[in-house]
Amino acid sequence: MKTKELRALAPAELRNKRAELCAELVKDYAQVATGTIPKSPGKINHTKKTIARINTILRTVEAQ
Repeated sequence: MKTKELRALAPAELRNKRAELCAELVKDYAQVATGTIPKSPGKINHTKKTIARINTILRTVEAQ
């Protein structure tokens, strides 16, 4: 998701989205750990960056 789309979401929705992405990241890491080749090699990095964006937005909103 783009940052603009994330900023439009409510904090509760952002937390839910972060939880979904964390679960997805765990699945991707498990897939790599078992030796299975992931469908998209860049997906892990993309997911980690999206989680970081969500964390940044949440901190910004909570600071205000």
